Amino acid sequence: MSKLALVAGQGGLPHRLVAALPDQIATVVHLDGFAPEGVTSTAFRVEHLGSLIARLVAEGVSDVCFAGAIARPALDPAALDAATLPLVPRMMQALQAADDAALRTVLSFFEEAGLRVVGAHELLPDLLTVPEVGTPSDRARADIDRAAAVHAALAPLDVGQGCVVAAGQVLAVEAMPGTDWMLASLTHFHGPKGGVLFKAAKAGQDRRVDMATIGPGTVTAAAAAGLSGIAVRQSDVLVLDPEGVSDALTRTGLFLTAVAP
Repeated sequence: MSKLALVAGQGGLPHRLVAALPDQIATVVHLDGFAPEGVTSTAFRVEHLGSLIARLVAEGVSDVCFAGAIARPALDPAALDAATLPLVPRMMQALQAADDAALRTVLSFFEEAGLRVVGAHELLPDLLTVPEVGTPSDRARADIDRAAAVHAALAPLDVGQGCVVAAGQVLAVEAMPGTDWMLASLTHFHGPKGGVLFKAAKAGQDRRVDMATIGPGTVTAAAAAGLSGIAVRQSDVLVLDPEGVSDALTRTGLFLTAVAP
């Protein structure tokens, strides 16, 4: 029987997994400074990553799931332990690389130790169920098509997982600060009324560790930005709280639709 470790970050995903899979998750750890909300876990430093991996292997862990958001940590050379020293050259390259390349490097450390990396949606497939509410207007559908085209054009550049389009105009593109920051920035912008938030995976994205997410807060932020709805690509986006999302959509009057891959 497989033994699972959860490397938890911030946001609602770690709590959702722990609540749904209490008997499957053997241990929960988090990067120092990025403790998950509502989840009991043990902190580790990035300078001790090699020791963490060795400990998981020694404890008989076979699978590892990364869930939740973290920022890139600073590396303190003076704090490195012996088990992590061999990883340092690749760690330094990863810290300077684009998001996808950096994540692939981190995953390789675990996989080379014989640990299998599994996605949150593989453990809990219901995370991919989109609670569709409302019907996009013809104008909104045109904005969705435009947003999908913009996303496809930018995806190979590893920029972000979302964008906002209104009346055919690109109002914002998600970058390092994330979706919430992008939507908040639009509250100060007086552009076309309405608009659509579009979210999907980037080209070449490793969906085991870097899936886009939406929750009730996403709906509230989209409404505050004056948008008319949200579109996600089916099987590309995790929904953290389907009931909360549905309630928020009903309350705000926004639509949520899933488009085919």
